[in-house]
Amino acid sequence: MAPRQQLATTHHFNGAEIRVYTHPAQKPSRGVIYAVHGFRGDHHGLARIVSHLPHYTVVVPDLPGFGSSTSMLDLDHDVDGYAEVLNQLAEELQLGPSVHLLGHSFGSIVAAKLATVRSFASLILLNPISELALESDQALLSKLASGYYEACARIPAGIGEALLRSRLFSDAMSLVMTKSKDPDIRAYVREQHRAYFGGFHSRATLAQSYRASISSTVGDYSPALGLPTLMVAGREDELGTPQTQETLRASFADAQLVMLENVGHLIHYEKAPETAKAIDRFLQQLAAGRH
Repeated sequence: MAPRQQLATTHHFNGAEIRVYTHPAQKPSRGVIYAVHGFRGDHHGLARIVSHLPHYTVVVPDLPGFGSSTSMLDLDHDVDGYAEVLNQLAEELQLGPSVHLLGHSFGSIVAAKLATVRSFASLILLNPISELALESDQALLSKLASGYYEACARIPAGIGEALLRSRLFSDAMSLVMTKSKDPDIRAYVREQHRAYFGGFHSRATLAQSYRASISSTVGDYSPALGLPTLMVAGREDELGTPQTQETLRASFADAQLVMLENVGHLIHYEKAPETAKAIDRFLQQLAAGRH
């Protein structure tokens, strides 16, 4: 699909300069979505999903410390810190209770936390984090990655930056996480990671964010949430099995789970049309009172 119109604005909170990318809806409008990207991503990561939701205004900030946004000076780059700054940003953007909140991956945890302190019409979680990384099948890998980020934050800047922005590291991650056999999709994922995976503001921010991403789950907040919730997950997701996703769904007061086949943690890249279709169906059911 053709790229949508994009309006960029700059906002200042907690010592950070935050860039926000707004995609106005085509008429007739079906509502507004406030979207939170995942760890080491930025607004580009949700572009394919945004392109398949033309009748929604979609507002996507680059989280502080990632993409075009600088790091915060007086808040930690963790779940609480990100939720706080997104709440401040929503206030400035006048995003009221009719807005739908969306989060992908680490952004699903941040969105769930934000929904405990601010009213939204619904919550949409893509590849929600349903199990603690340090207690999952990926525990060893998570510990190694955590040590890698911590070490890169302490060694001389030139070496640390080079390691963290390494194309070899990016390509290895793309190879492991991409499930599609389609060469075009595999190439798209690889190029997206090459282009934006290194878009972090500082090594310290990156290490702090990674630590937060493996230290909590959506389940830390779901029992307190009563708003209508949609979860869209990949059946082959290493970061959340179908069983833990179903357990997470049951922990909400009002949630439904859509499991996509032949995809893992990259539904925003590999299954964007299907993900957008599930989102639109859910929101139209809400609008019609059929949820």
